[in-house]
Amino acid sequence: MIKVTRLNNIEMVVNADKIQSVQATPDTLITFTNRDRLMVKEPVEELSRRIMDYRRMVCQQPAAPVDIRDQFPDILH
Repeated sequence: MIKVTRLNNIEMVVNADKIQSVQATPDTLITFTNRDRLMVKEPVEELSRRIMDYRRMVCQQPAAPVDIRDQFPDILH
């Protein structure tokens, strides 16, 4: 997830994995894979950096081992 600022100065977090394209129009237009669009204040270069930083962070974190018995103690005996 990355933080962006809408044109009305409201900050929000968007799923970087759902971004299809980013375009300067001259404001920055984010198009998502479901074709929704969002205008933001950040320039294209800044959004590109945030997306790359997010993906680096996700790829570098090792997956924690999960014991399904801990998640569903009432179901699994």
